[in-house]
Amino acid sequence: MSRAKQASHTPSGQPPGLYVLFFAEAWERFSYYGMRALLVLYMVKHLKYERSDALQIYATYTGLVYLTPMIGGYLADRFLGARKAVLIGGIVMALGHLAMAFEPLLYAALSLLIIGNGFFKPNISTIVGGLYEEHDPRRDGGFTIFYMGINLGAFFSPLVCGTLGQNTFSFKVFGYAMTFGGWHWGFGAAGIGMVVGLLVFMAGQKLLGTTGFPPYIKNPTKDTRLTAKDWRDVWIMVIASCLVVAATLPLWNPMSTTVKLLFGVVLLAVFYFGWTDEPVKVKKPGDDENPPLNKQEWERILYIIVLCAPVLIFWMGFEQAGGTFNLFAEENTNRVVYMGWLHSAFGIAYFKAHPYWNIPASYFQSINPLLIMLLAPVFAMLWFNLNRSKNPPSTTTKMAFGVLFLGLGFIVMFLGTVATVKGKVSPMWLVAVYFLHTVGELCLSPVGLSMVTKVAPLRIVSLMMGLWFASTALANYLAGSLENLLKKDAIARALDQLTHQLLNNMGVSGLSHKMVDFARVCVFVTILSVASFIIVMAVRKSIDRLSHGRD
Repeated sequence: MSRAKQASHTPSGQPPGLYVLFFAEAWERFSYYGMRALLVLYMVKHLKYERSDALQIYATYTGLVYLTPMIGGYLADRFLGARKAVLIGGIVMALGHLAMAFEPLLYAALSLLIIGNGFFKPNISTIVGGLYEEHDPRRDGGFTIFYMGINLGAFFSPLVCGTLGQNTFSFKVFGYAMTFGGWHWGFGAAGIGMVVGLLVFMAGQKLLGTTGFPPYIKNPTKDTRLTAKDWRDVWIMVIASCLVVAATLPLWNPMSTTVKLLFGVVLLAVFYFGWTDEPVKVKKPGDDENPPLNKQEWERILYIIVLCAPVLIFWMGFEQAGGTFNLFAEENTNRVVYMGWLHSAFGIAYFKAHPYWNIPASYFQSINPLLIMLLAPVFAMLWFNLNRSKNPPSTTTKMAFGVLFLGLGFIVMFLGTVATVKGKVSPMWLVAVYFLHTVGELCLSPVGLSMVTKVAPLRIVSLMMGLWFASTALANYLAGSLENLLKKDAIARALDQLTHQLLNNMGVSGLSHKMVDFARVCVFVTILSVASFIIVMAVRKSIDRLSHGRD
């Protein structure tokens, strides 16, 4: 079945289904990033977890969130189709977000979110790719617009969920005192966002063309719809997901985080190889309509796997945002802002009594998505023009520069960490870091998503999207675990010596143990990023040949 071709286009030249997926993903990301902005702070400040324990749980959660798309992608490719998988994932995640509003359900909520994301995340990206024909020059721009949807939700969610979660509000109604706000209000708002995203996706089905239907629908048309049988399958899978959570929940506490991740990897391996019945052989004339993968297709798969390496390094550094960067904003950043001018200028009485405002640390999580929305149109135009030039940059080159900007950001973060020796630092340190990381993200992430849908063999595109997110899974786990990992073994000792040597050369002494640990993370990620950039650029032509011109 060929990729769907849309019969009509919006004034921007993009398929109308792109904007359905844009808003559905925006609301889903509202729910995810709203919850993520609060999770570590909630565990440290409210549940009184140690910093290392909170980061470890965050690492396990975010790692598994990106690992389960391997299962969701495989089920969509073989049985469900991308549309049903998105519906299943959205419903399960809505249940998980709403469960986060209740403290005793913390682990059940995290489990539901992990499973639901596995169905939702790879398959909505696959549907975006299915809106375009091969070699369509609008594709990279379309994925960048889709990426803006992700960041529209990510921008508003820390502001809304952070305001509700980290504050309480009191007022009177008909003489009765009313109070709302607190951690559970913030998590509840994230759940409502997921429900809205589901409704948007369901309402826009007719605009998605012929892409994303189950594989047993051989020749879908623009009038094809999901049937009662399809909806029955959706609810069966939702109930099955809840039963899996109930069955495995007792294992969450006693299992170490490493065992959990190994369990996940083994489960995926058994699941995939147990169900795959196609031998690995080269395609020959006369084979059936669904032949084994041929040599060129395997090389294209290898191309995706190779590019998973810079992706892993990038997200390992970038995802410090929800963990160590979040704690840096809470504990080491001067967040006090004078608001008395609002009373002087506009007569707002509240700010006469409360002239100083302490910005919630979760608000800093909105900087990156705000910059994405401002810069994404620029990058969409940049990629469109460069892709039409005589010497367009390859996906490999774009991604290499993405990793380089990550390293530059950590150089700035290292200097900001050093500055804490004199006390809390200006929030502009975090703003500068998020700016550099955002530029790197726009070089790497949307073009990477687009690349998978272009290069992957059509019949396993959702599975390859799952593999792409699996590299992000490992990166997320390492992101949360990195501070503790770098305190161990010989490499860590050498890194520790280098970090202290740098601090001594800068004349820095008296830095707290927490900040020394964080400085070590900054040094490690900087070295890894710059080295990765140099290596990838040196061998990029060899890597590009594996794509057979599809990148």
